[in-house]
Amino acid sequence: QVQLVESGGGLVQVGGSLRLSCEASGLTFGNYAMGWFRQTPGKEREFVASVTWSGDRSYDVESVKGRFTISRDNAKNTVYLQMTRLNAEDTAVYYCAARFRYASEYRHWGQGTQVTVSS
Repeated sequence: QVQLVESGGGLVQVGGSLRLSCEASGLTFGNYAMGWFRQTPGKEREFVASVTWSGDRSYDVESVKGRFTISRDNAKNTVYLQMTRLNAEDTAVYYCAARFRYASEYRHWGQGTQVTVSS
């Protein structure tokens, strides 16, 4: 059974930083692209960043360009999201997700971790 467990969320002040982690189990990690998404109440879940099995990265440019960095450690079955210069609009529940390399959709999701940016 695939499990994705996020950690690292919390309360941070505007301008601060956080690093989210997502540890995967029950899958061959190197065969999956990993993504981070976020959701706020009343809004649809939105894409934040992804990294393929080979390390290619993509970001939601409009919201996180230059501030967030996604990375993965295949030896630890873990994907990270380093977030810097956080602002109030980054407040959300952050989810990690896994997509098999030949699939078009993310099929496995974590339970989410809350990030709250306070002013």
